[in-house]
Amino acid sequence: MTDQTMKIIGITGGVGAGKSTVLNYLEKHLSACVIQADQVGHQVMEPGERCYAQVISLFGKNIVKNDNTIDRKAVSDVVFCNEQMRCRLNEIIHPAVKAFILERIEEEQKNGRGLFVVEAALLLEDHYDTICHKIWYIHTDQEIRIQRLMESRGYSRQKAESIIASQASEAYFRSHADYVVTNNGLLDETYRQIDEGIKKL
Repeated sequence: MTDQTMKIIGITGGVGAGKSTVLNYLEKHLSACVIQADQVGHQVMEPGERCYAQVISLFGKNIVKNDNTIDRKAVSDVVFCNEQMRCRLNEIIHPAVKAFILERIEEEQKNGRGLFVVEAALLLEDHYDTICHKIWYIHTDQEIRIQRLMESRGYSRQKAESIIASQASEAYFRSHADYVVTNNGLLDETYRQIDEGIKKL
């Protein structure tokens, strides 16, 4: 990682941890440029973008909707039950997302931005730690995460539990994080921890 004045934080954590609460605070109160890898993943599949043709080539023209956009639900239905296709899709999307984020980092640095935040579910697995000064793990107790997923996404308890179980373990996240923010619902306490983490940069 090159010497630079702009600080880069990588944010990760399991589903239902409330990462968006942390991202919103960093963006609104600390003027951070916030990039979510998931949203970039959608963007790079738009018509004319860097992965559009490759994804159609992989899945066939039947995934193209009338407005020429890719039917992401059709794609996710295929990869949900086909591990090989999921891996091939990731091989197309993940490098493109990373390239996009690296370009934005360079751009924001030139513009004099002080803080850049990358959020990705697979932040560690995709080695974003190599481009970040610090990795923050957003921790929330499992029962609170289950309740959030049931309320916000309409999941059954069983579905929420199985999604949480399929993700990286608490121990894995903690062993790779430089800083942990506990986000169990007391916003003032979450914000205090964010401010403290920024001071430590």
